[in-house]
Amino acid sequence: MDNTALRLAEELVRQCTEEVLMVSTAESCTGGLIAAAITSVSGSSSVFGEGFVTYANEAKTRALGVPEDILVKHGAVSGEVAALMAEGAKARSGADLAVSVTGIAGPGGGSADKPVGLVWFGLATPEGVRVERRVFPQGGRDFVRILTQRQALRMLLAAV
Repeated sequence: MDNTALRLAEELVRQCTEEVLMVSTAESCTGGLIAAAITSVSGSSSVFGEGFVTYANEAKTRALGVPEDILVKHGAVSGEVAALMAEGAKARSGADLAVSVTGIAGPGGGSADKPVGLVWFGLATPEGVRVERRVFPQGGRDFVRILTQRQALRMLLAAV
């Protein structure tokens, strides 16, 4: 496991334990890396009940309630979908906070509008949902996934 992600996850678990908050994840391009970082921390079961790996569009609809028409209109890699993924994870898990990620890790699949390295993040909190767009530098598929994992953990930490 990436040491930076592990340190972020340890701090997240510590702060969520202190604040008695539950977190959830909805992951596409990371395939469960965010949840893996959180659950690698001893005591994480007190703050993490479940996460969702929804790689396929059908899974985003079935597991998180993302409407098919939104996926068709905006594409899976969009702020609209990231927001709905985070809302769905928060609602279905009963968590206080939920983070979502959907992106293009590469090496293929990019376009002029949606380049390789593009990731949309969603963060659902009791105050509402916000999205963030990042384009990570080219460094290979694993590099994009690790940077995405770290940013998602940072977003959760900032919301505690």
